[in-house]
Amino acid sequence: MLEMYKKVVLENYTNFDGRARRKEYWMFFLVSTIISVVLNVIDATTGLTFGPGKTGILGLIYSLLVLIPSLAVAVRRMHDVAKSGWYVLIPIYNLILACTEGEKGPNQYGADPKNQLEEINEIGKE
Repeated sequence: MLEMYKKVVLENYTNFDGRARRKEYWMFFLVSTIISVVLNVIDATTGLTFGPGKTGILGLIYSLLVLIPSLAVAVRRMHDVAKSGWYVLIPIYNLILACTEGEKGPNQYGADPKNQLEEINEIGKE
């Protein structure tokens, strides 16, 4: 679970190219949500809040830090189902696409992330 999170945040911080499996997307989403909840609890209990809505400082900083990786993994998830990254902006449909199994085999956005042996099978074919 944490490996997927590290992969998104450290290795693919601003990578909007290629494809992301459902597992990669949802594990990032799960870990990110858990971290956000923990930080918000810390903010609330220590009084690290500001403004009328009691916005937590640590939670806000974390949200800003993972904004770009969140968009990047969402765009790559749309690519896995052979859709443009712009589909992230369509509220309900993007959730349906995020839950849909990715297209098997390579598509216009790259190789199938589930099939790691795909490149080996393509050697010698032209």
